[in-house]
Amino acid sequence: MKHYDLLIVDDEQRYADMLAKRLGLRHLNCKVCYDGRTAIEIIEGEPFPVVILDLRLPDIYGTEVLTRIKQCRPETAVIILTGHGTEKDREQCMAHGAHSFINKPLDIDRLIAMVALIKEGAS
Repeated sequence: MKHYDLLIVDDEQRYADMLAKRLGLRHLNCKVCYDGRTAIEIIEGEPFPVVILDLRLPDIYGTEVLTRIKQCRPETAVIILTGHGTEKDREQCMAHGAHSFINKPLDIDRLIAMVALIKEGAS
């Protein structure tokens, strides 16, 4: 079974795939999905140390996906990455157990450092 470092959940398929490719170049093994239901199914089936989660998904809003992930896998660090997040969204996500809340455009080096720290703390 392939070991993944993180799961990327974003309905913008080209963005999600490009992010996975960029992280792959930094030796992070990524799995990608494009909606909330699929993300929940994947998380229920296998653990991920880190999930990068968009808020605006086509089927379930990201805060609900976050809640479901934390219920199933409380040890998973969920990083919210959104282009549309409000301060209220940030507060809700942090209250529901998000590790951090980042607005797009993404600073890839900041994300890499954050994932490295999460993985370091988990080992």
